[in-house]
Amino acid sequence: MKRRRQRLAAVEATEAHVRAFFAGHDVEIVDYDLGFGRRRAVPDLRIMVVGPGPRSDSWAYVTAGCWSAVNQDGHGLEFVMTSKLRESAMVDLIAMAAYYHAGHRLDHWHTMPIGDPWLPGSACDHLLVSLPYLHGPDLEACALPSGHARLLWLLPITTAEKAFRQQHDTEALEQRFDDAAIDPTDPLRASVA
Repeated sequence: MKRRRQRLAAVEATEAHVRAFFAGHDVEIVDYDLGFGRRRAVPDLRIMVVGPGPRSDSWAYVTAGCWSAVNQDGHGLEFVMTSKLRESAMVDLIAMAAYYHAGHRLDHWHTMPIGDPWLPGSACDHLLVSLPYLHGPDLEACALPSGHARLLWLLPITTAEKAFRQQHDTEALEQRFDDAAIDPTDPLRASVA
């Protein structure tokens, strides 16, 4: 019972942090059920769908509940993704990432396969765990009653970009993103590798 209260307190604190950061934006909470056989991995998973507003003209999708499922001594992660449009597929994708994290313990600069294109027509079929560059350090650091969560960005990348990152390093890939001035919310963006 105490553990459940702690998990819910962390979820509520994450939601409050995201609402404060995105003040002036509409925020919808989606209680996401991963389904039979998976729900125990991230039992309190919620996805916050943040509409465009004064801080950003894109949609943000933010997890609450990853920290509760996977934290080490009170320190854990939550994730944020961005898109130009409201896409139900984004809710499914970030929930899939939450489930993957529960089993594989994602961290900064890790990648995970998606298995399909990020969105229809996209060449991006992997996610790179990165700093939340679109939103900054104020979103990244989230104090919780029993520790803190770090909100990291899930950036869709191509298989070629993943291979480039493995051959060189993540900083070299991020430099290519900067040099090409990619729009990270555009599912049809060209690969930089």
